[in-house]
Amino acid sequence: MRKPYIPVLPPPLVSHAVEAALLEDMGQAGDLTSLATIAPHMHARAVINAREAGTIAGQTLARAAFAAMDAGCTYEALVEDGAKVKAGQDLAVIEGPARAVMSAERVALNYLMHLSGIATHTARFVAEVEGTDARITCTRKTTPGLRAFEKYAVRCGGGASHRYGLDDAVLIKDNHIAVCGGVREALEHAYAYVGHLVGVEIEVDNLDQFSEALGAGARIVLLDNMSLDDLRKAVAMNTGAVLEASGGVDIDTARAIAETGVNYISTSKITMSAGTLDIGLDIDITE
Repeated sequence: MRKPYIPVLPPPLVSHAVEAALLEDMGQAGDLTSLATIAPHMHARAVINAREAGTIAGQTLARAAFAAMDAGCTYEALVEDGAKVKAGQDLAVIEGPARAVMSAERVALNYLMHLSGIATHTARFVAEVEGTDARITCTRKTTPGLRAFEKYAVRCGGGASHRYGLDDAVLIKDNHIAVCGGVREALEHAYAYVGHLVGVEIEVDNLDQFSEALGAGARIVLLDNMSLDDLRKAVAMNTGAVLEASGGVDIDTARAIAETGVNYISTSKITMSAGTLDIGLDIDITE
């Protein structure tokens, strides 16, 4: 499989989010501490450093935070997003007006620590399934307002993204099937409604439903909370659909699920259970 290009965040998305985060932090009076204690002419040089090993994500957002505070701030990223770093490794060097550097520090580090934590946790899952044909993918279980960035971090960690929202793909779940009246009915309605470029996936939780979905022409099937034995049987029964396993996925079960032969393993653990990566900023103030 060809290695994908490094993911890129749309600049308007970054600037909008960073400005909102800075406004949340600065309020109406600005950074009182820096304004009260640092002279306007002071210059600062700062180094962002990884306090522990991990996979980095969020450099674009960190750079934008300093630039938004003062266009005179420069941000030299020493590693790209997606890079694996060691404890003690420097990640970036910032230079600019000291007040601006101090005011942007927390927003920049919040993004870096949170997203790098997700990228690092994702990379652990990806390493667990190495050598199989399965790919680790995230879900819509993300922090409200941060979905695009958390999914970006998953990709930096080597994972794949599921749909971004309700509007870019159809995922027929058990409740849709119950309301619609059955697997075949739900699939037929979905294919009649969407265009040919929209993906349609249906969730099943047993082999009878899976067989019915295949017979109805399902192209993507989510095998939900199935045992390893049933996952293997589904793979053997499959007639060409893309198979995704979900439910009961954690760092201890991912390998066994991957070895059943499914194509994708989706888990909310890589976004909802990831800790932050310990990252800090050290600063020197000069005249």
